[in-house]
Amino acid sequence: MNSPHPRQGDDTLNGVITAAFGRQYEVDVSGQSAAASSGTAQSLLKCYPRGKKSVFACGDEVEVSPNSKDQGVITQLHPRRNLLWRSDAFREKLIAANLTQVIIVTATEPGFSDLLISRCIAAAENQQIKPLIVLNKADLTDALPAARKILAPFERLGYRVVELSAREGAERLRPYLAGERSIFVGQSGMGKSTLTNALIPEARAATREISEALNSGKHTTTFARLYPMDGGWLIDSPGLQAFGLAHLTPDDLAASFIEFHNHLGKCRFRDCLHDSEPGCALRAAIEAGTIDPRRFEHFKLIREEITQAKRQTQGW
Repeated sequence: MNSPHPRQGDDTLNGVITAAFGRQYEVDVSGQSAAASSGTAQSLLKCYPRGKKSVFACGDEVEVSPNSKDQGVITQLHPRRNLLWRSDAFREKLIAANLTQVIIVTATEPGFSDLLISRCIAAAENQQIKPLIVLNKADLTDALPAARKILAPFERLGYRVVELSAREGAERLRPYLAGERSIFVGQSGMGKSTLTNALIPEARAATREISEALNSGKHTTTFARLYPMDGGWLIDSPGLQAFGLAHLTPDDLAASFIEFHNHLGKCRFRDCLHDSEPGCALRAAIEAGTIDPRRFEHFKLIREEITQAKRQTQGW
């Protein structure tokens, strides 16, 4: 058993949340960084938050007060470097904290949403987390050209795209994970858990066959879990079909689209909405071919959702 973290008091330990399910959390108090921890049962405590609020995420660094051999209470949250989360007008979902990399997993089949990719990238860019796109099931060559075409606008922006087959070539991803604090995100059925199992065999994450009738994967991972690996760690997260960004302002959203950076603030009117106003720098960039029309459509769709969420929140 590893020695515990230095105690903050007579009855508190430092730890890292390695799994989050409801109001219960698994906290590693092994005495090493989460990246180096072996995750042995002796170093893991089942913990609950103090009070009614549950505001913690996988990857959070916390203080816990043990109240038995394998249980404790979370007493304090240490400052986060960043937080990946999604929200709509009424709910928010914390996904993971203290990340260096968001890995957006897509696949040649079932079909995937490029709008969802833009949402994930916007959330990552807003928190200064670098995105990486994985195209899984690249061995299904018939569907490969169509998938590449969807991802081409992101690749042109400089976002890294790694093609592989999780069942046979997952090791191709390992160099991108070394020393990083990464999370797999994406729609169900893209192969996130299969990738996790291939890279970390002891994870034994559950996998299921794709539901052909719905052209969508069945949800197999029901909570986020952190696995130490290669000097960093990797989080496998539940499949998602929505990624609301109601917590962003329209200006935050625009700033998260990196291709807008050279054009923001250059419109004729300071309060330009980039719709039909004359002298709009973003629309001029679209006409010049420096902003992809599809990405601009994504921006407008997400911005309208943010506006509608604000109206719903305010009751008008």
